[in-house]
Amino acid sequence: MSVTRLFAVALAVSLALAPLACAPSAAPPTPIDLLVTNARIVDGTGSAARDGAVAIAGGKVVEVLDAAAAATASSRATRVVDAKGRVVAPGFIDLHSHSDMPLVTDGNAHSKIRQGVTTEVIGESGSIAPQPSPTADQPWTDFAGYFGVLEKQGIAVNLLSYVGLGTVRELVVGGDNRPPTADELVKMQGIVSAAMQQGAAGVSTGLIYPPNAYANLDELVALSTPAAAVGGRYASHLRHDGKRLREGIEEAVAIGERAKLPVHVFHIKVTGQQNFGRMKEVVAIVEAARARGVRVTADIYPYVASSTSLTATLPQWVMDGGVDKLVERLSDRATRARVRRDMEDPNATWDNRYQSAGTWANVQLASIGRQRGLPSAADNPNAKYEGMRVADAAKAAGKDPFDFVFDLLRDTRASVGCVYFIMSEDDVKLAMRQPWVAVGSDGSALAIEGPLRAGVPHPRNFGTFPRVLGKYVREEKVITLEEAVRKMTSLAAAALNLPDRGSIAPGKWADLVIFDPATVADRATFEQPFQYPVGIDTVIVNGQVVLDEGTHTNARPGKVLRRLSAPTS
Repeated sequence: MSVTRLFAVALAVSLALAPLACAPSAAPPTPIDLLVTNARIVDGTGSAARDGAVAIAGGKVVEVLDAAAAATASSRATRVVDAKGRVVAPGFIDLHSHSDMPLVTDGNAHSKIRQGVTTEVIGESGSIAPQPSPTADQPWTDFAGYFGVLEKQGIAVNLLSYVGLGTVRELVVGGDNRPPTADELVKMQGIVSAAMQQGAAGVSTGLIYPPNAYANLDELVALSTPAAAVGGRYASHLRHDGKRLREGIEEAVAIGERAKLPVHVFHIKVTGQQNFGRMKEVVAIVEAARARGVRVTADIYPYVASSTSLTATLPQWVMDGGVDKLVERLSDRATRARVRRDMEDPNATWDNRYQSAGTWANVQLASIGRQRGLPSAADNPNAKYEGMRVADAAKAAGKDPFDFVFDLLRDTRASVGCVYFIMSEDDVKLAMRQPWVAVGSDGSALAIEGPLRAGVPHPRNFGTFPRVLGKYVREEKVITLEEAVRKMTSLAAAALNLPDRGSIAPGKWADLVIFDPATVADRATFEQPFQYPVGIDTVIVNGQVVLDEGTHTNARPGKVLRRLSAPTS
């Protein structure tokens, strides 16, 4: 071969190899912090379940893989969790929680984590902030201070809070049953604005509870407007859910329309045997509002019993002026007679929980002499009645039930919580089927031991989410598994404007729960509520394992989720 020919061949070879020599080397595979394999993925969107794996890095989902890809991805993973064919779903979002102070006491959030809850929403009517001055138990005055305490000590769950308009009213107007002055209204609006700037998700009301109950529609609209201006929402425990339930839901819708913000109804329900079957009226009102553009959502807990203060049986004038006035009135025999007459009036103008129950046998004493879910002093002579129905407790005390109730409220300064058996299963199921109804426990992050084990609270504190999955999905087939998970995850996330949570997809925060759909169930009962559920094995929050095959790891990777922009649901 000639020199010329050899040169030509060499040049051709060098040119052919040049692109390979100059090409950049392939990027190394992305490391995976945690890989969940052999999963039955229910992604939170309502889509059908599918088999696969979820890869997590930096606290977020980075890949959703099929089984074949998962096998090769294992070598990149620092830790592999084998789901063993169980369901992997987004972490559940509890749209209505009272863990404000329990999370300060114990940030591990046992009773919520063990239900698969990874995000809680607190602050109904009486929010943890603002308050006039710090105390030993609550060393903050505003949301910035409260959030700072939680972030310093760490919490296992993510957290959002409303600013409660009951708290705002009490700060400015006090406990009096009167309209605010013009100056007071402006001051209250300023408090709401400040809370929103510090990250509150919106404003909330509890309109059966004085002093919030003393606010009229105009006041509520005025105080919701600062929240609307920055993309917040209005959430409410309705003023009426019994005989006047239409007025209750229509008031909430009217606030949303006039203040121009989304509306969320806490624990949507119909109370009182005489009203059973009327959930269809509530549904019709909400559907009509949604059809004309009002963004209305709700949550529900899967029980026929509610829980609130024993003061909810009293006419609201008894609380006018605050607790001192209540004690004074209940110490006067003539006034007590008037109170009883009002309570027994079937045409009461307030949402009378005694009338809803129909009999003291349907009212169970849950906590006596305790505040915010925390134990009172050990020398509580009335604690022996916790867990008893009022009718039975009164008999044991040798008293008429009304006198027993009045004495108990007077002696504990109105610190008595109760469980009220006042709803029907059919109404609960109808509400649960609505596509705009999510899930909320209306409970707290408690524990089966330690300072957060106190009284005989409603079992919803321990069983809400597994009860939906066990009783209403698997056993009674009220809704499908995929729809139940959607209600607990993406529906709630959309309502709260949490675009990076509530479903399993790349870029979302890795809040995940692994459960066995064949065994998941609540174990807490009204008689024995301090029991964790079964069938929920592993819970991951922001990419960290908090519940590891049933064992709490003491990890506290939860975040305070300050308000973003306007909700989209």
